[in-house]
Amino acid sequence: MAKKSVASLQTGSKRLTKAIKMVRSPKTGAYMFVESIMSPEQVNEWLSKQ
Repeated sequence: MAKKSVASLQTGSKRLTKAIKMVRSPKTGAYMFVESIMSPEQVNEWLSKQ
């Protein structure tokens, strides 16, 4: 499973990170990309979830 953190975003006083994860669809078996914007501390936890 490929995964990577793409960009650092700054909005006002908050620092955010956009993370993209490639996951396999359970219905079709095709790969799809899931994106999320979160704080940098939460990225590793989010990427390790299935």
